[in-house]
Amino acid sequence: MKIFNPQQIKELDQYTIQEQSISSVDLMERAAHKIVDHITLNYAITQNFTVYCGLGNNGGDGLAVSRLLLKKGYNVTVYVVKYSANTSLDFDENIERLKKITTLRTIISEKHIPPIPNNTVIIDAILGVGINRPLDGLCKVLVDAINTAPNFKIAIDIPTGLFCELENYSTEHTLLNANTTLTFETPKLPYLMPSMAKHIGNWKVLSINLSSHYKHNIATEYEYTTLADIQKINIHRAKFSHKGTFGHAEIIGGAYGKIGAIVLATKACLKAGVGLVTAYTPNCGMQILQTTVPEAMWTGNQPCDFYLEGNYINTSKTIGMGPGLGVHPKTQAFLHLVIKATSTPMVLDADAINILAKNKEWLKDLPKNSILTPHPKEFERLVGSFNNDFEKLEKLKEFTETYNCIIVLKGANTAICSPNGQIYFNSTGNPGMATAGSGDVLTGIITSLLAQKHKPIEAAILGVYIHGFAGDLASTKTGQISLTASDLIKNIGKAYLKIKQVS
Repeated sequence: MKIFNPQQIKELDQYTIQEQSISSVDLMERAAHKIVDHITLNYAITQNFTVYCGLGNNGGDGLAVSRLLLKKGYNVTVYVVKYSANTSLDFDENIERLKKITTLRTIISEKHIPPIPNNTVIIDAILGVGINRPLDGLCKVLVDAINTAPNFKIAIDIPTGLFCELENYSTEHTLLNANTTLTFETPKLPYLMPSMAKHIGNWKVLSINLSSHYKHNIATEYEYTTLADIQKINIHRAKFSHKGTFGHAEIIGGAYGKIGAIVLATKACLKAGVGLVTAYTPNCGMQILQTTVPEAMWTGNQPCDFYLEGNYINTSKTIGMGPGLGVHPKTQAFLHLVIKATSTPMVLDADAINILAKNKEWLKDLPKNSILTPHPKEFERLVGSFNNDFEKLEKLKEFTETYNCIIVLKGANTAICSPNGQIYFNSTGNPGMATAGSGDVLTGIITSLLAQKHKPIEAAILGVYIHGFAGDLASTKTGQISLTASDLIKNIGKAYLKIKQVS
């Protein structure tokens, strides 16, 4: 699912109007019906609503929603926020329609802002995606008042004051803090940024049948990976396949006291479908691996008892390296040997990334299209500090282009960046996955998919999706608080089954 910038959103609306031979006000009506459908599913007819409408098309959406709610029997109080003398044509059309069935109230200055009743749900339709400067005057004071109120708040399309373009964002700006944001057709980029969470709240995309032709043909920098996107990646198995068909992965890592990480990665690699897997650990990991993962083979250098060191011989296996590795100086040298001995894409996580952050000159030796899976702090060690989400994404693009690699920046809506700067945000997963070993499981899954000859960018996108999906399935049984990395592994197979069931 492509993510559009404000200009593309405007073009998409106009293209739809021309393609479907409808008026802009009819398209607005279509959007209003979808919002009202959502509201009626979630709120009893006894619920009161207070709608604040600006003077542009976002305000027009609010007026249309108010009219439809009133017709359904809801108690709705509508305020028009008179911050300017100018209005949009669709706003004018909808205010005339609404005047026929109710009395509108107008807020013309800060002193005319009325108290907000406790028993009402607030709907924010003051300013939309077209905003290009920070809030001031009446809008700023009103938004501050709304934020102070304890009421539940629903934003239409985007919370008032929030820019679609990340580079314009500042923590000093006044922005409405919504509990829920209802948008149309595709998410907006700010929805996927950690710093915006308190403004966006939970968000939902409502389809209003905008032009599929435009969406298909327009290029975007960002995409949001959905189940429909995942179903386009082939995970079919031919009848006469054998274990050699699905590759041989080598999971390298572990140190004394950290063998659990390599166990988790190895188990996940197998569950994700690789034909063969070898765990490469110090000697202290051999008995543990052979006992806990009987399906895996084991190897290691002699006499590495407590951490990995020494030589490494290229074996043509697909390598995933880092879980539990440690950062001993001899292990650092060993990692560099592995990188130089490998000519095909590899997966690097955890301490492998921390070692590269200490030895940045080794990054140039990475095989093309290798996949690095840092969490935010590990990423910061690689690229340096950044002040905001916009700078973070710019550094993400710059790094992948410079080193011709793929970065999986872990977190809510994990961001996967390809060497050409395209970023894919993931749609699965939950906060329960913020637990020890979760990243080791992801390393195993992506390494498995890479060994199965998926293209590196596909292995990263599919691996992150399955990892999150397994977490979502697991949380339905354990809840989020009690979720563990082992629960993720148990649900990898179920995630595959769910994907195939609906494909």
